[in-house]
Amino acid sequence: MISSLLIANRGEIACRIIRTAKRLGIRTIAVYSEADKNALHVELADQAVGIGPAPASKSYLDIDEILAAAMESGAEAIHPGYGFLSENAVFAARCQTLGLVFVGPPASAISAMGSKSAAKSIMEKAYVPLVPGYHGDNQDPKFLQDEADKIGYPLLIKASAGGGGKGMRLVDMPLEFAGALEAAKREAMNAFGDDHVLLEKYIGNPRHIEIQVFADRKGNAVHLFERDCSIQRRHQKIVEEAPAPGLSKKLRKEMGQAAVSAAKAIGYEGAGTVEFIADAEAIKKDTGFYFMEMNTRLQVEHPVTEMITGEDLVEWQLRVASGEVLPKKQEQLSMNGHAIETRLYAEDAANNFMPSTGNLWACEFPNSDGFTRIDAGVRTGDEVTAFYDPMIAKIITFGNDREAARRRHLDCLSKVRVGGIKTNLPLLAQVVASSGFAQGEVTTHFLAENPGLLASDQAVDPAVWSAAALVAQKVQQEGLKAKRSNSLDPHSPWTADDGWRLDVHSSATYDFATDDGKVSVELWTDRVKFNDIEMSLSYVILGSGRLQASIGGEKIDALYFVNGSMIELVQAGQFYRFEVFDPLTRGVDNKAAGGLSAPMPGSITSIGVVVGQSVSKGDHLLTMEAMKMEISIAAPTDGVIEALPFAIGAQVEQGQALVVLESGE
Repeated sequence: MISSLLIANRGEIACRIIRTAKRLGIRTIAVYSEADKNALHVELADQAVGIGPAPASKSYLDIDEILAAAMESGAEAIHPGYGFLSENAVFAARCQTLGLVFVGPPASAISAMGSKSAAKSIMEKAYVPLVPGYHGDNQDPKFLQDEADKIGYPLLIKASAGGGGKGMRLVDMPLEFAGALEAAKREAMNAFGDDHVLLEKYIGNPRHIEIQVFADRKGNAVHLFERDCSIQRRHQKIVEEAPAPGLSKKLRKEMGQAAVSAAKAIGYEGAGTVEFIADAEAIKKDTGFYFMEMNTRLQVEHPVTEMITGEDLVEWQLRVASGEVLPKKQEQLSMNGHAIETRLYAEDAANNFMPSTGNLWACEFPNSDGFTRIDAGVRTGDEVTAFYDPMIAKIITFGNDREAARRRHLDCLSKVRVGGIKTNLPLLAQVVASSGFAQGEVTTHFLAENPGLLASDQAVDPAVWSAAALVAQKVQQEGLKAKRSNSLDPHSPWTADDGWRLDVHSSATYDFATDDGKVSVELWTDRVKFNDIEMSLSYVILGSGRLQASIGGEKIDALYFVNGSMIELVQAGQFYRFEVFDPLTRGVDNKAAGGLSAPMPGSITSIGVVVGQSVSKGDHLLTMEAMKMEISIAAPTDGVIEALPFAIGAQVEQGQALVVLESGE
């Protein structure tokens, strides 16, 4: 068995690998960027080595720095986790050259599957079913247009070297193809340094089903059944489960056999995932699944497989990397029960999944047990930055059947409390609670077909406004107490200033700023008034930043945090931010006149205009990226570019002016 292991990753996957390695008695070495020097994975490891500045390109993607850290720390092996360098054939080869064990497949297998086009050619020879399309080397735009016309529309343009939806475009008709091809190639080059694309027939009602495979150096290969990963946003998964709902034993066997054939065709070693796409109606008829790609690494969603099989896949990886045979043969593997995983992201789902950054003043998860598992990479007090993927935790639940796992998952989500940033927790709860999910009617179009789950105009509950007022009252009372303590006579009634009146039940009104002006909440000791509606009130504010109340019969159990004039609340999975109304600051616009501000913190990846250039409404101006999300900034009106405050590669904060545009209107 390997004696020492460097984890070339961060966040929850680094923490997860460290826990298994420690259980096996393996010394663990973490690496960290300047942004992660106090991160949880650094705390958990036996040793930690700094590898550079915060940007991933200068730290977690710097092969030289990571290899130097491995040699310096005396590591025997390197586990790449997922993302970053996990599917980098050059990195795997250099590990081997230095005598380091790479916990993953050989570089040749990574190279074979690293190109979607090459992978499809190999799978075709191994008789693995493929989606109709073109995956050759000819990248001439006219040739690709002709191939697209032969395949038929709608179709997908996909980056050959990519994943996660980068370099992917859906084309509905021939006239859209040229523009979509240009955009896909540009995005693919920016993301992967390779603009090769392939074309695929678009599956109209698709389900994303993948098979977990494992192989050792002795030529043995098995599959550990399937996972359904159909519910996605921006072509990235947010809900995964195992086994796949509605999949017959016949299709499970056929998919498993095809996946094992795929692994053997490339001389695979270690953990891998063969991803298939299938039409939802075809699944019901036990027909029609197609190879999409093979991920030559551990997957984010591997915990659901571990839950239903009882196997530790990281332990399997470490044993195979140590030269051992697979722990079990195919006939020894079986499924038990059902598992569901949701990915908790630092993002505002109601605002086009915009990334959210900030300090986690609250980060509470249910305790892990045999039915609930939390894989997190953060804890209270940590900073969520714009430099890395926005996933902060995975919530996994198990049940004897799917419905039991689903109900347990809803209960688990209700107990998660994250404060300081917006998360997709409300969306996850709504998805799992929805009738479509409960019935197993899942496809990659799930969110598009259920737009109500992403509604952004939901009114704040009156009880929540009232809770904010209770916190504002506490802040006011603490201020008055401090004022009395600092006075010459703190016990004098003349310094009380608390509104007390003889024989009068006093009330206090608290105002909060809104886009339309302000809202007011009036508080008494036993009742509250909001929008002319009076509600009963009983409450207690605990010293740990927790408010428990009954407001109009509604139970409130909220965490709160006060930062200047801002009050933040976390209640029932929702994150709220309230601004105490100050009439002296209303109407003040802090933004630069004519400035198009950054919708999120991130970096400028491309600029498509120059100062002095005339632009039309809708023209592309620049592109920025944060947390692996790319967003295009377009001109809101006709005008002339007056200034471009930032250059390509610059880091910007949310709200900073990116472009100064003199309107032509």
